[in-house]
Amino acid sequence: MPENKQVLLEQIKADIIKNNVCPNLAREAKNLVMGDGNIDAEIVIIGEAPGKKEDELGLPFMGAAGKFLNEMLDSVGIARKDVFITNIVKYRPPKNRDPSKIEKAEFWPYLLRQLDVIQPKVVVTLGRHSMGYFLPQAHICDVHGQSSKVEIDSLKLTVVPLYHPAAALYRRSMREALIDDFKNLPKIIRNINN
Repeated sequence: MPENKQVLLEQIKADIIKNNVCPNLAREAKNLVMGDGNIDAEIVIIGEAPGKKEDELGLPFMGAAGKFLNEMLDSVGIARKDVFITNIVKYRPPKNRDPSKIEKAEFWPYLLRQLDVIQPKVVVTLGRHSMGYFLPQAHICDVHGQSSKVEIDSLKLTVVPLYHPAAALYRRSMREALIDDFKNLPKIIRNINN
């Protein structure tokens, strides 16, 4: 079955290119950053958009925020290779600006297709941009670390919004909240499995 999943994920990438999604971003980007990790993962982690390092390497979360993410995964006994990491927007916005509503909307169907292929038990959103489509009425400061069941099209997902590691690098209170929220992830997954 993994071969079929890989083929389906490659098709999503090909469709983004064929459909000329976000041509302004594509023109400036070095790489289309689709995601990285285990395509049979129980956990899919979703950020907002690639940064400079990610654009250069073609992989998500490779800079300082990625290093912090790896440390948090390690701290709860989850190997990065066992999760799948992606972003809503797959091209780097110029100067690392926040992705626009239009850019997120254009990439949203492709993200849903990725989730449909991978079939994770938990979707961890990092930051308000990736949380917004899954929990449109929520404010991250109110719901971070809490799991919510959502249904989007035919997808039934458990979503856990967390603060973005990049923001937490510079704000001590946010960093502590993010570390605490991460510690609860294994328990959330156990509860889903039971």
